Amino acid sequence: MGMLKDGIMRRGRKWSYVIRVTDPETGVSKPRWVGGFDTEDAAKAARDEARVKARRGEYVDRNRLTVSEYLDAWIEAHAVEIKPKTLAGYRDNIRVYVKPRIGGMRLQAVRPATLSKLYRDLLESGGEGGRPLSQRTVDYVHAVLRKAFNDAVQVDEVLAVNPAERAKRPKKTHRDAPGTVWDASQLRLFLGVAQQHRLYAFFHLAAFTGARRGELLNLRWADVDLDSRAVTFRTSADVIDGGRVQGSPKGGRGRTVPIDAGTARVLRAHRKRQAEEQLLAGEAWAGGDFVFATGLGLPLYPDTVSQLMTKLIKAYNEPKGSETKPAVPLPRARLHDLRHLHATTFLLRGTPVHVVACR
Repeated sequence: MGMLKDGIMRRGRKWSYVIRVTDPETGVSKPRWVGGFDTEDAAKAARDEARVKARRGEYVDRNRLTVSEYLDAWIEAHAVEIKPKTLAGYRDNIRVYVKPRIGGMRLQAVRPATLSKLYRDLLESGGEGGRPLSQRTVDYVHAVLRKAFNDAVQVDEVLAVNPAERAKRPKKTHRDAPGTVWDASQLRLFLGVAQQHRLYAFFHLAAFTGARRGELLNLRWADVDLDSRAVTFRTSADVIDGGRVQGSPKGGRGRTVPIDAGTARVLRAHRKRQAEEQLLAGEAWAGGDFVFATGLGLPLYPDTVSQLMTKLIKAYNEPKGSETKPAVPLPRARLHDLRHLHATTFLLRGTPVHVVACR
């Protein structure tokens, strides 16, 4: 350990500073040590900034900073550079999964084992009502903490090392066993069931273009060229804080996707049906150019189509009245899975995707 000089001291390979801070409640002045700086100049700059804040009564004792306090400050500091949907995801994960369990801990007391236990607890009982939480959600919590704690080390210099880097995450379970992912025949079966619904074209386009839910919900007829058989996805829709919002698609740029002749026929039929709905609605029609809308032309709420898919599958598996249940039920699947099925479907038919898409 080195000598203390003007509030600066070298400890091993790192530098630390000490200042005196007056407790506003008691009026007692106490020394506050802060370490983890790579260079003497960095420690001096931080010391000078801390002295100014201490004189103003704004000093925050970094050694006493809690996980919740740091994450709140971190979110606010990055709000302008993170897309709204991503930012909302960060906030929700921190609020629901992190703060109730380790939010009150001192940030500098967090160890890899702390986070390893957090991940185990979440996986076992972190869901609503104490139910198990999905591996995917636990992985997302880890990703958010790793990013935040990395900034705590590299940017804010309140941690010497990132505990998330060495935390152990529970091994992935195999709940989604082979066979639960739809094959081509199961997809055709589902589309046959959905064909009776006014939003059948939505599911068909999702399966045959690989488009995301938000891209489909914000699709306009102006961006659909049925003669050239191409669809351009320019914007996306999602839910943030309970409201439907519009933003740029994932990746930040729009994209044009070719469609096959069958999909073009489905869209033509859908457009004809929508025109009939508009005539029926008369002055109540909301206007707009959405390809997929309510019976009054209003934009659809994102969860509507996700829940509809679940209802359609359930209706097939558990028919009402005198209808006989299917011998082989249709496995449950998420709307998001449809965008991963279109390539698989074509490959199962033995036809390359780009060949089918160009027909």
